[in-house]
Amino acid sequence: MLTRAFVHVRLLIIGLAMLSLMPVTSLAQTGPRATEFTLPNGLMVVVVPDNRAPVVTHMIWYRVGAADEPPGTSGIAHFLEHLMFKATEKIGTGEFSKIVSRLGGQDNAFTAQDITAYFQRVSKDRLPKVMEMEADRMVNLKLDEKEVLTERDVILEERRSRVENNPSAILDEQMGAALYLAHPYRIPVIGWEHEMAKLSRDDAMKFYKRFYAPNNAILVVTGDVTPEEVRKLAEATYGKIPRNPNVSTVERPGEPPHRAARRIELKDPRAGRRTWHRHYIAPAYTHAAPGEAEALDLLLKILASGPTSRIYKKLVVDEHVASSAGGWYSGTARDLGKIALFAVPNDGVPFEKIEQLIDSVIADVAANGVTEAELERAKKAYLAEYIFQSDNQASLARRYGWALTVGATVKDIEEWPERLSKVTAAQVQAATRHLDILRSVTGTMLPEAPNQPPGTRS
Repeated sequence: MLTRAFVHVRLLIIGLAMLSLMPVTSLAQTGPRATEFTLPNGLMVVVVPDNRAPVVTHMIWYRVGAADEPPGTSGIAHFLEHLMFKATEKIGTGEFSKIVSRLGGQDNAFTAQDITAYFQRVSKDRLPKVMEMEADRMVNLKLDEKEVLTERDVILEERRSRVENNPSAILDEQMGAALYLAHPYRIPVIGWEHEMAKLSRDDAMKFYKRFYAPNNAILVVTGDVTPEEVRKLAEATYGKIPRNPNVSTVERPGEPPHRAARRIELKDPRAGRRTWHRHYIAPAYTHAAPGEAEALDLLLKILASGPTSRIYKKLVVDEHVASSAGGWYSGTARDLGKIALFAVPNDGVPFEKIEQLIDSVIADVAANGVTEAELERAKKAYLAEYIFQSDNQASLARRYGWALTVGATVKDIEEWPERLSKVTAAQVQAATRHLDILRSVTGTMLPEAPNQPPGTRS
């Protein structure tokens, strides 16, 4: 008898084979999948039914992230995410996750530059309870001073373990600070340590009362539910919360003209290998011209995604100067997108050689474009990912929630496959203009002891 894992792999292989025979345009979704409505208090609700199993994923998304923090309080959005698991008048300290666990479910939360999200995955009959609990902590958070200080130690330790003990994370943080001249994306989501150490209960409550409200949130429910069921439950829980008239979108500073490429060098004996990185500022989906962000997705798939990409073949297969190379485009953001490239040089290969070869690949695409075969392969790869992600409740909830929170619409999300299928080779070639060295930072990491500051002795 075949195991379930073997059957799954076999079906996946068959599915991919069939996918390769289908025209790209036939992969686009037919008809809307999600239903959306808004409660009188301003809470947007999106329901994506999936009735294959009696399970639901419940996510509440707030239109606030690290880029909205008041000056001097970096890390407060992430800190508040931690504190949301403390207490309310109805739920004791630390009991939220324990209750979800006793219900047989799972829960967690995450913070990024533009969003903060909380989610639970439970059986369908437990949905009313988790909605009641999440609605409760939307406005009834209770923070004890001592518990706040204890949790502050937790996030400081998290920074030490995830950033200070990780040379790659340090380099990424430094490159982010150099890439953006004015925009708050330059500040790490976890925060700068010296500012995190001063975060207080008052900082957390001010941030909470300003941004946590139904009219600054989006509820996404995927799974074995109908829109009518979710509407009834949402009205009975979130619907009782009054809108907050003081909620407002933070006016973030824009980027001035970038007139010089920036470079960062990090020396750290803990680094395993020398690595080369480059980040470019690029348009996000929310602000790109029609088809432009989709073209960037396809450009980076062709240039830098996987062993068939041009950069990988040039550096690893043809020239044998790197053991790995790649990159990606990240465009799901409220303000600015980012393009990232990287390479791991082989021993003895100078960074200059790596950079020259990558720049030559980019220049070739800018001058001569991509082939129709490359474009078709890239489209099918992305559309396959879209379809397979649609088979997962949590992935669906993230897809809708993240995009809606940064400014997209349900129509934007569901028509993405169709828009991607219409991108031309000429559009992909034109998108290379965003690989502008003046809007970039190049970073290198070496497994060496850093140079000593002036005036120090060994």
